[in-house]
Amino acid sequence: MEGNVGMIDEPPVFAAELTPHRSLGRRGFRVMLALSGAICLIYGIFFLATGAWPISFFFGLDFVLLWGAFWLNYRSGRAREEVMVSRTNVSIRKVSPAGRVVEHRFNPFWARFRVRRHHEFGITSMHVTGEGRLTDVGAFLNPDDRESFAKAFRGALATVKQRI
Repeated sequence: MEGNVGMIDEPPVFAAELTPHRSLGRRGFRVMLALSGAICLIYGIFFLATGAWPISFFFGLDFVLLWGAFWLNYRSGRAREEVMVSRTNVSIRKVSPAGRVVEHRFNPFWARFRVRRHHEFGITSMHVTGEGRLTDVGAFLNPDDRESFAKAFRGALATVKQRI
């Protein structure tokens, strides 16, 4: 506790964990992989039996590339952002897919929430700025989730500033 002298743990006014959306769950991934593997195997064997063995190689390569693309996609889905607003602190904790953690802290009185919008697409980017620093937030969210997060975060920041 010596390092936290003078810091009071305030209960959060707002807390959210932002994660990338994945439309295909683990079970769906397994089913899709099994079906595509079976199709590649059947056609690969057919072309191998008819003497067109190079085509069989490409069916195997297609399957490996498909598996690799989905593996990378699910790996990137492990990223997350933990956003917390209290009376004394705005904290944005980013966890990369590899598990590396970067935390950004702002004084809520000086923190500003910047939102860029496009007339057709809605919110294109969100940033928290303050004390000469800037960090993006929710870059991987879909447009609807960006809208709801921006509304909630902006409201929490305004509530905290009113109480100071």
